[in-house]
Amino acid sequence: MRVFVTGASGWIGSATVDELLAHGHNVIGLARSGVSAAALEAKGAEVLRGDLDNLDSLRAGAAASDAVIHLANKHDFNNPEVSNRAERDAVQTLGDALVGTDRPLVIAAGVAGIVFGRASTEEDPNPSHGATSPRGGSENLALEFAHRGVRAVSVRFAPTVHGAGDHGFLATLVDVAREAGVSAYVGDGTNRWPAVHRTDAARLVRLGLEYAGAGSVVHAVGEEGVQARTIAEEIGRGLGLPVVSVDPDDAVAHFGWIGNFFAMDLPSSSELTRQRFDWTPTGPTLAEDLASGVYFRQGAASPAAAR
Repeated sequence: MRVFVTGASGWIGSATVDELLAHGHNVIGLARSGVSAAALEAKGAEVLRGDLDNLDSLRAGAAASDAVIHLANKHDFNNPEVSNRAERDAVQTLGDALVGTDRPLVIAAGVAGIVFGRASTEEDPNPSHGATSPRGGSENLALEFAHRGVRAVSVRFAPTVHGAGDHGFLATLVDVAREAGVSAYVGDGTNRWPAVHRTDAARLVRLGLEYAGAGSVVHAVGEEGVQARTIAEEIGRGLGLPVVSVDPDDAVAHFGWIGNFFAMDLPSSSELTRQRFDWTPTGPTLAEDLASGVYFRQGAASPAAAR
């Protein structure tokens, strides 16, 4: 297939481009900068210059392709309204361009906030609707296109998509620990974060593109839930720092924008995904990646960026 990929030079997107090319697909990658364009061209992908605010570029990419994988997101945690609106507008534009074609539209979503008190599953509906909700309610918006002749598929990612070179949530926690001089967790630290290795996530995106039916929800979750205290202990070991508990009321003061999120209990199952797509994670676990030391080399971690 000729696949248009937004976020093609991002953390998950760049691995997905590699996966697609390795399996015989042609890729058109959306590139915001000359550096991103050059990296995509070096891999053998075509380049379409543009970004999420350029809806004409999104239309053009969708029109020129057999399928769309939408992985880009502004991830502006200081101004979520802007990110949410941009995400909704992008999905609306891509979906409209594919109406009546039966072409795939694979979009990125998350497992966070789907349910509370138990592990979320692929059959749980997303409670987010409308432009002001998380991600602008883009998952539900995308899945509505399944009734309009689009093979819409949602891939819900674990909050921690880890691996060497990660610049997301886990790297942010390492940065916070390094600056604070302690590695912390919130409360008793028994809350859980699902995790998946980057290569496993990229493989699942390709499988969803190739095999998922219209309206499908796929869970990119390799580990159902790693306790926050375990994460803090591994970070403390890697940086040689003491590990401490932070009162929930002080979570934001200590961690910044990621504080409340790191305090959430977010277990998530991928059992149905594994059965439906014969997907078995083979990459390192979260603990193995932390133990490898790649997160602790000075300068390795950086603020979270768009996927």
